[in-house]
Amino acid sequence: MSQDQEFDYIVVGAGSSGCVLAARLSENPSTRVLLLEAGPPDRSPWIHLPIGYGKTMWSETYNWRFHTDPDPHMNGRRIYWPRGKTLGGCSAINGLIYIRGQREDYDHWASLGNAGWSFDEVLPYFIRSEGNQRGGDAFHGDSGPLRVADIGARHELIEAFIAGAQECGIARTDDFNGAQQEGAGYFQLNTHKGLRCSAATAYLKPARSRSNLRIETQAHASQLILQGRRAVGVRYLQGGVMQHARCRGEVLLSAGAIQSPQLLQLSGIGPAELLQGHGIEVAHHLPGVGENLQDHLQMRLSYECARPVTTNDQLNSWLGRVKIGLQWLLLRSGPLAVGINQGGCFMRALPESDRPDIQFHVATLSADMAGGKVHPYSGFTLSVCQLRPESRGHIRIRSTDPLEPPEMLANYLSTELDQRTAVAAVKAARAIAQAPAMQAYVKREVKPGPQDSSDEALLAFCRNNGATIFHPSGTCKMGHDPLAVVDTRLRVHGVQGLRVVDCSAMPTLVSGNTNAPAIMMAEKAVDMIRQDAGIH
Repeated sequence: MSQDQEFDYIVVGAGSSGCVLAARLSENPSTRVLLLEAGPPDRSPWIHLPIGYGKTMWSETYNWRFHTDPDPHMNGRRIYWPRGKTLGGCSAINGLIYIRGQREDYDHWASLGNAGWSFDEVLPYFIRSEGNQRGGDAFHGDSGPLRVADIGARHELIEAFIAGAQECGIARTDDFNGAQQEGAGYFQLNTHKGLRCSAATAYLKPARSRSNLRIETQAHASQLILQGRRAVGVRYLQGGVMQHARCRGEVLLSAGAIQSPQLLQLSGIGPAELLQGHGIEVAHHLPGVGENLQDHLQMRLSYECARPVTTNDQLNSWLGRVKIGLQWLLLRSGPLAVGINQGGCFMRALPESDRPDIQFHVATLSADMAGGKVHPYSGFTLSVCQLRPESRGHIRIRSTDPLEPPEMLANYLSTELDQRTAVAAVKAARAIAQAPAMQAYVKREVKPGPQDSSDEALLAFCRNNGATIFHPSGTCKMGHDPLAVVDTRLRVHGVQGLRVVDCSAMPTLVSGNTNAPAIMMAEKAVDMIRQDAGIH
């Protein structure tokens, strides 16, 4: 890129939020937008085939393949953290599940002093983004770019799980994103005609032909260019060459909860002591950059199924593989079109909870976490996570090298509430698996196994086997307290021309999967950016 080129907006990161920003801001033909993505284009068929995330979750090409630092509360384990590295970011490799969270999540944000972020105020942006095959209503949109689809054919194992949940007192629901989240049912997915609908597919693909939008892939942002306390550009590595782009409007960080704070710290914006320890000149002391890290920790209970009805049975048979391949090719349906986790449940695990505090992902498949190899037997998985953890961690650079992954520490299960909830979540999963409706399908509990029955044993299982469900958030949190990084309009405190628009700006983690909220945040940010620039 020639050094004299200037843009109105530079978006760093083409993930769930970044694709929205680039597409929406470039709708104005007089606005020049540059989108920088460190990964390659999203050309792999495994990205677009819904079940393909079993491959991309371990890909060296399309996945950052991060690992946390040894976690003292997880017996010193390093937890694998997959993050998308391609156009679409994590929306190109995730489980496709469309969940918004609970009304109370956003009302809590507002109660913390974040005006404009209550549920009633963010709902219009969810609706704007959504193209639900069921049509529009008070909670849903039918004309937005992000396609939302039903799974389609019911699965007898998922039906048995829902019935088992009902026998445990949990009502059946057909909409986790309606008036009430609580219940057991089928997820809706970000798919369309049997293909993944990532943020790149939904937003970026229709915008790519615009002459005022420039997309640079394999362009790794290394540092912000600052003039005093104003962001005026971005330096980035591309093809081994350091490039730079200038910005006359705003730089918008959408690199995610790991790399947005990393880039701020590399640019001299963050905790002064950390920066000085690496010889970085402090441009602006902002102690909250990289702090407040939150994530959903999942416990995976795996079962051998007593009937050959699981995806394992199909994938472990050449005839089964041919059948599901033809089913997708001819009908755009079947296991290849819906991914792995079809069923879900939001429920209260602790007796004092007044709203759902855990979430299930029910997979008609079981596989090793290390590499994703499908088990040789008929299997299924009940994954369960705490929705609103108290545990807090951090992201901190290790050096001035932008290619070196930062220190990542979630401090999972570091509070008494999180430990109690994890144990209660495993017990809740077991209760549903042991319900009468499930008995025809449960041959044996493989993990944790019947030998783990005490609370102490179950907590040890959680520490030894718990893993991320891919929702790190909060490391550039919105607010006005001493650790807040951005204000309610997502502008970085103390720095002009700079916003953070991704899950790192969440003050607290939402009760569910984070892709839809990340897209909502970007839709809302576009309106704020235009308003602040006097554009209507």
